[in-house]
Amino acid sequence: MLDVKFIKENPDLVKQGLLNKNAANVVDEVLKLDEERRALILKSDELKAKRNQVSSDIPKMKKAGQDTTVVFAEMKRVGDEIALLDNNLRKIEEELEEMLRNTPNLAHSTVPVGKSADENVEVRQWLPDGFSFKNDFEVLDHIELGKKLQILDFERGTKISGSGFPLYTGKGATLERALINFMLDFHLNHHGYSEILPPVLVNKESMKGTGQIPKMEEDMYLIEKDGLYPIPTSEVPITNIHRDEVLLEKELPIKYVGYSPCFRREAGSYGKESKGFLRVHQFNKVEMVKFSHPKNSYDELESMVVDAEDILKAMGIPYRIILLCTGDLSFSAAKCYDIETWSPAENKWLEASSCSNFENFQARRANIRYRREDDKKLDFVHTLNGSGLATSRLMVSLLENYQTPEGKIVVPKVLQKYTGFEIIG
Repeated sequence: MLDVKFIKENPDLVKQGLLNKNAANVVDEVLKLDEERRALILKSDELKAKRNQVSSDIPKMKKAGQDTTVVFAEMKRVGDEIALLDNNLRKIEEELEEMLRNTPNLAHSTVPVGKSADENVEVRQWLPDGFSFKNDFEVLDHIELGKKLQILDFERGTKISGSGFPLYTGKGATLERALINFMLDFHLNHHGYSEILPPVLVNKESMKGTGQIPKMEEDMYLIEKDGLYPIPTSEVPITNIHRDEVLLEKELPIKYVGYSPCFRREAGSYGKESKGFLRVHQFNKVEMVKFSHPKNSYDELESMVVDAEDILKAMGIPYRIILLCTGDLSFSAAKCYDIETWSPAENKWLEASSCSNFENFQARRANIRYRREDDKKLDFVHTLNGSGLATSRLMVSLLENYQTPEGKIVVPKVLQKYTGFEIIG
């Protein structure tokens, strides 16, 4: 959530930042509400001071035998006016809070300005030795491979739950589990994260804290009877671990990694990529979350991207890094890199990870602060998260890049100790 003080001191900067994010300009409305709020506070405080002074004078008047009837009547009038002012103040503060909660984060100065994904910037590519974008045999897509090898059953998944709920079978289920365990172990052993196994149902405050609500509420599943949301990403419960807490500066950065299933309705996204794993409502993901000192958060973002890259390099999956432009950034992100893996059958790159720095945007919403060692004052941490990685699109690239001309799948060497087999088919 943006800071009103920052908006007040930098109105033109904020206006331009919102324009760059294709967002509505609410600066003038915010400043107007804040001015009204301050005026009400000042008037209310003046009346309360007057009431306190007269209250202290009343015993003296009684002692002196003076009539206090008029004074009591005036104090009742003042009390009624204070109550009215405080009620109006509450309404304005709620309106201001709602407006700020619906206002996106601003992009960092290093983010390219652009209106849509067409203006994103490729930063780098990594291709395994001997890799070619052209295959010397006809490649099968992941759906054909899954059916032929009896490792994926999208039809029965649809029968059980509906479209977008995949069913892994046999060695496909084992391979999925191997992917998850490999990625968790790699982040723990090589990147210094601490493991978290979070709840997969969260309350509304948790969704608000990370910025999913209110802007993305239509894309969430909701269990109305209990007021709980199946998580769209474990970023939500993991970030909320420290909601309403004060951390020590020396503890930063705090680095968590956790696995969870994820659930997304993706309302309004019909007509986009929809077959197989290209569009799902349930998927598995290993998530990295960091709580950083503000001065180090962009270094932490770069290292988080490298942490995700290390996974792909270890598995020999071709990928590229994309820096998102302002118009393609998420509601909460100040800067974001997408990691895309190559799909031979689709003949294009598929997003498999996003790594974002939210600066103090989420921390303000969730009230996550740290105490500075030098002056003992409180400040908001910077939060970051990144997929390390989501398995659905990754599975597409794994199956298609590791298929043989005979339609079998060679299991990447780093996964073989987790699967117990070297080939599928």
